[in-house]
This record gives sequence, C-alpha cells and structure tokens, in this order.
Amino acid sequence: MIRIDIATLFPEMCEAVLSESIIGRARKSGAIEIYCHNIRDYTTDKHRRADDTPYGGGMGMVMKAEPIYRCWQAVCKELMQKPYSIFLSPQGHVLTQAKTVELSQKTNLFLLCGHYEGVDQRVLDKIIDEEISIGDYVLTGGELPALVLTDAIARLCPNVLSSALCFEEESHWNGLLEYPQYTKPETWEDLSVPSVLLSGHHLKISQWRTQESLRVTQEKRPDLYQLWIDKN
Repeated sequence: MIRIDIATLFPEMCEAVLSESIIGRARKSGAIEIYCHNIRDYTTDKHRRADDTPYGGGMGMVMKAEPIYRCWQAVCKELMQKPYSIFLSPQGHVLTQAKTVELSQKTNLFLLCGHYEGVDQRVLDKIIDEEISIGDYVLTGGELPALVLTDAIARLCPNVLSSALCFEEESHWNGLLEYPQYTKPETWEDLSVPSVLLSGHHLKISQWRTQESLRVTQEKRPDLYQLWIDKN
C-alpha cells in the first residue's frame, strides 16, 4: 500500500478534493493512505509565517526553508525512513502516464506544494528527489498539481479501482488514446451506436476498438501515433 504525504499551505483545499469520489472511498477503505500537512504548523513565530521577502529584491514572497524542512523531518520520523520527495514545479519534467506508473510502485511519497514566487532553493536541494510539472504553464500554487499527481497515482494502486482493466484500456496506457465509448439509448438524435458493439462478438469488438484507438490517436495526437508506429 502506498502512502502519500502532501505538504501545503492549504490542507483544507487538498482534503476537500481527496475526501470525495473514488479516492475518498479508497482512503476510507484503507486501500491508500494520504495525509495533508499544513506547513504553517511547523513555523516557530507567533504569526506562523511561512514566507519572506526574496534576497536580491523582486516582486512577491518566497516560501521559507525551515518550516518545509521541519514538516519533511516530521514525516521522515513517522515513517522511520525518507520518503521519495517531489516538488510540484513548472520547471519539472512534464508528467506522463509512464511516470505515474513508476511512482505508483513507491511505498512513500512526499509532495511539496510551492506558492507565491517560489521556494527557498536550499530546502529543495536538501530534500527533493525530483521536480514534476503537470504542463507548460504556471498556476498560483502547487496544490492543484499535487492533487492531479495524487489522483493519477492512487487510481493505479490495488483495490482503488474495481479492476486493472479500468485503467489498462484507457488513453496513454499503451501509448495510444482510448477508443470511443457509447451507452444507452441505442439511437440518440438520429445517431446510432456502431453495430459491431451490439453484435456480442468479442473478437470483432476488440478489433474495432483497436482500430478506433489508432484512428483517434492519429487524428488527435499525431505525435503519439508516430511514436507508437516507430515502436511497433
């Protein structure tokens, strides 16, 4: 079972998302462990100040090293080992399904959410193993990226989804995008479900889905399609 610890200035924001739906049920059942830590709880001044002005001048504030380090140390002490530590940052490698699968094999993950103009580089140098971005754009904080990463990892863990098939046939699992999906009614707005899906012929359905997956990938993500062609 994986344990994920999220260090943030806004734990309530993270809890609001991670307590709902599939991930919320998985936490309640004990399939995964997720804890949200308030970095301000590890400050030492009466104002619980976790940020300060940047050396060298400039706009905004920078998150201080010490509260983050204290939070990380507390998690290390509880685990009795160092967790694999990730800083959610636009400077990191862009998240992929392959990276998500890799991280889902870890036992303990520590996710640091940055805020303001950034984080004191010294604490990043001391505790962070990897920086990850969820895209080439900038957000107001690392909470949303941490939630995205947590969700993507957690759903791959045993007993979170009902079956491995729930993610093994999805987009990006095998390098292709997913085939189109349909449900009742059979005809809607003069548009009908492809007849092969009504045939009950499992081999033909499987072949159709493979062909459609290739078609969709070629149309929507020609870059992924070419990578798949090169590998196969």
